[in-house]
Amino acid sequence: MKIELRFEEEKDHRIVEELTREAFWNVHVPGCDEHLLIKNLRKAKEFVKDLDFVAVYENKIIGNIVYVETKISSSEKEWVVLTFGPLSVLPKYQNRGIGTKLIEHTKQLSKEIGYKAIIIYGDPEYYKRFGFKESIEYNITTEEGKYHGALLVLELYPNSLNGINGIFEEGKVYEVNEDELEEFEKGFMKKEKKKTKTQERFKELSDMYL
Repeated sequence: MKIELRFEEEKDHRIVEELTREAFWNVHVPGCDEHLLIKNLRKAKEFVKDLDFVAVYENKIIGNIVYVETKISSSEKEWVVLTFGPLSVLPKYQNRGIGTKLIEHTKQLSKEIGYKAIIIYGDPEYYKRFGFKESIEYNITTEEGKYHGALLVLELYPNSLNGINGIFEEGKVYEVNEDELEEFEKGFMKKEKKKTKTQERFKELSDMYL
């Protein structure tokens, strides 16, 4: 597959919201909220426009990745880091390396821009292939002060987090209002909400404290 990666443009917004909805529908919970999340993230002050990329195949957008600035904080200092997500690929094109292309391309750009690290909540089995490690290795905790198996850290260059540890603060940027979601959903084609096996895996990850 010949995949082009380019910046997302304003004319792409609705297409990306629709593909994000398709990518996440019934994956984590019955239905999804990631399509509203992507819409709201673009308006957030933490949004990093220089890392907002789409994957294009035969003139069709089939994937997207976005980043926001988050932080690690201690009692004395704060450090800016990155978080990505949603990372979306249309179901028809999943497991064909599209997500990998988006991650690897933006990893390199993140390093060139000058960021120290990327921190995400994700499946260790998937993200460790990109160099992510459990946050306990860096003494970085959740906002509750706990080590979570799904809290993963990637140093963008060797020892970039030396002397940096504390609480990972994702902030409120990833929160979604249920009433707003219900209203937003009215603008999309109706889809069936149902339980799936992937939701069981997501529940396992949610409960995976170290």
